[in-house]
Amino acid sequence: MSQTYRPNSLDAFWMPFTPNRAFKADPRMIIRAEGMHYFTPDGRAVLDGTAGLWCVAAGHAQPKITEAIQRAAAELDYATNLNMGHPSAFEFANRLADLMPDRLDRIVYTNSGSESADSALKIALAYQRARGKPGKYRLIGRERGYHGVNFGGISVGGIARNRMGFGPMVGGVDHLPHTHDITRNAFTRGQPKHGVEYADALERLVALHDASTIAAVIVEPVAGSAGVLVPPQGYLRRLRELCTKHDILLIFDEVITGFGRLGAPFGSHYFGVKPDLLTMAKAINNATVPMGAVAASREIHDTIIAASDTPIEFFHGYTMSGHPLACAAGLATLEVFREQNLFERAHQLAPYWEDALHSLRSARHVIDVRNLGLIGGIELEPRSGKPTQRALDTFRKCFERGVFIRVTGDIIALSPPLIIEKAQVDQIVETLRDVLKAID
Repeated sequence: MSQTYRPNSLDAFWMPFTPNRAFKADPRMIIRAEGMHYFTPDGRAVLDGTAGLWCVAAGHAQPKITEAIQRAAAELDYATNLNMGHPSAFEFANRLADLMPDRLDRIVYTNSGSESADSALKIALAYQRARGKPGKYRLIGRERGYHGVNFGGISVGGIARNRMGFGPMVGGVDHLPHTHDITRNAFTRGQPKHGVEYADALERLVALHDASTIAAVIVEPVAGSAGVLVPPQGYLRRLRELCTKHDILLIFDEVITGFGRLGAPFGSHYFGVKPDLLTMAKAINNATVPMGAVAASREIHDTIIAASDTPIEFFHGYTMSGHPLACAAGLATLEVFREQNLFERAHQLAPYWEDALHSLRSARHVIDVRNLGLIGGIELEPRSGKPTQRALDTFRKCFERGVFIRVTGDIIALSPPLIIEKAQVDQIVETLRDVLKAID
């Protein structure tokens, strides 16, 4: 069969989370990236205000990471980790375990944040069965939560558009209320003062379902994809206390808050709250090769292993689990984080970032600004009858003016690479101010 090569056609690629018709009518293309910038086909530099998609924490084209991937591809392009192994998978797991909170040191590899979320939910269910409590099957998510796009993740997730077209979801799922309370907490710097009581909704779910049926609660320490929803002071600690009280596992989805985004290795460290399972992806290897992971407590791992009556203790995994290139990239990324002190750098830059973002309080259309670490959310007043349109116009105009931002609903979400300089923080903020002044 003859084939026609159409190098400039945009039709074949069905793009993710994108208005395909609008994009293909007016595409925004990038062909190269380096440091803090993307580059367009005409050579124009675009400052990356979102670390790609929350994921390029060390900045683009880090030489050490690039060289590690090239070397790995030449030495071992692929090896399965089913009944075989290769050294970098074990070495990287050990290095990840060293970053985790105490005893959260058993690592399951995945290929994305979506797979990490579903894997963590399956581990939670397997653990409850292994300890002789198969009746603990319910999974509790949270409104406005995002845990990827696989069926488990969208079931416990709380974003309606991600769920509404795909049927009845996974059974036995319920949701906590979200913590976004703009009436009491607008323009808070850091963690809001009001809202710890939202965690007590878990008591109502326990009263409704009984704790004997609830396996796990999964939350993002900071809800990113729903628009940078920072947890109220004491909220996560209270949730931990209630999960412990009712013998429920607590899962932290740290796909966004992991690897220095808050100025600490993980959100668990920043908030001083230890989960039972922790998911990661995105910045795990600076997003250079698809990869994710789940860190499980030693108790969960050992219970599942000990209870097995078959040689394979946990029937789960992926063809690409612990891929040699992904592991090589991950090891090099951890070296870059260490050598360039990027976690500490994010911590030191956070106050400047906070002041710069909150200078937009007086900008046109802005109804809230929120921040934590090197994360920022700027909420815009929606246009009457046209939700999301003002934010989308802001996104397009910022790109035209050389700054790449992310929008979700009418919220601008910012999460720059941890290598950002103060002058580049200023560029992001002043570009936003000018664009917001110019649009209706």
